[in-house]
Amino acid sequence: MATKLTELLGIKYPILQGAMAWISDATLAAAVANAGGGGIISTGGRTTEYVREEIRRCRTLTTKPFGVNVMLMAPNKEEIVEVICEKKAAFVTLGAGNPVPYFEKFHVAGVKVIPVVPNLKLARRVEDKGADAMVIEGMEAGGHIGVLTTMALMTQILPEVKIPTVAAGGFADGRGLAAALIMGAAGVQMGTRFLVAEECPVHPNMKEKLIEAIDTDTIVTGLTIGGAVRGLKNKFSQEFVKLEYAGKTDKETLLNMATGTNKLAAVDGDVENGMMQAGQSLTPLKKSEPAIDIIENIMAEARETLKQGSQINI
Repeated sequence: MATKLTELLGIKYPILQGAMAWISDATLAAAVANAGGGGIISTGGRTTEYVREEIRRCRTLTTKPFGVNVMLMAPNKEEIVEVICEKKAAFVTLGAGNPVPYFEKFHVAGVKVIPVVPNLKLARRVEDKGADAMVIEGMEAGGHIGVLTTMALMTQILPEVKIPTVAAGGFADGRGLAAALIMGAAGVQMGTRFLVAEECPVHPNMKEKLIEAIDTDTIVTGLTIGGAVRGLKNKFSQEFVKLEYAGKTDKETLLNMATGTNKLAAVDGDVENGMMQAGQSLTPLKKSEPAIDIIENIMAEARETLKQGSQINI
């Protein structure tokens, strides 16, 4: 399936794998790349040497293009950017900060630049400054979220920009991919869907919780303190929200409570006291299976959905 995104990145299918902190490593990125998608290594919370090694390791696992994500709030972001340019990843996604100052450096190194943006104003700005593509991510996504839904972002941004635009937030199946393509997106990004891939290193306890989850099982923490994060309901997230909305706990205390809880769930497997970051589209996560099966099933469903859509009498 050819779109502006597949042509830009040299990938087979218009699916990017989300960069999930402590989770999206070389093994997962390579598995997605080998399956025809755009695999992405996450650098959130990681050392510069880790990033260097994961890029090297990914190249031993795939000959396909893959990307690296940079969290622009990271204290070592400058060093990570240098490593990505040195190792010449095919593309980079950028979030949690101002991506524009890094465009030229990446372009000189031959790395395609794909910022993650939460609104039309920033979408226009990154396009004007030379981004190769962009990801527009709605609040249905897992992890740190904005205030607009994916549908609202697609409705308002897609008609206004010309560069390839990837929709993210709530996508987990082929019907969603088809809908995004019909609206004018060049592809979709999925994070939560790949948490149950066999190649995903997230702790088995968290995989089990995701497969058991129902559609109403996510919760947003930190909304009142300027750091909204979506994840599964559990002891930690529900107690956090209770304290947050009671209004008796200061912002610093709440932030300290949340620090390290993503790793606690994803790496250590503490699914009661850790924050299990995940998006709202949970019921398609029925079993753990190889990334290639996930992607092939999504593409088969997308083709069938598009075929059915073409038969609507207009």
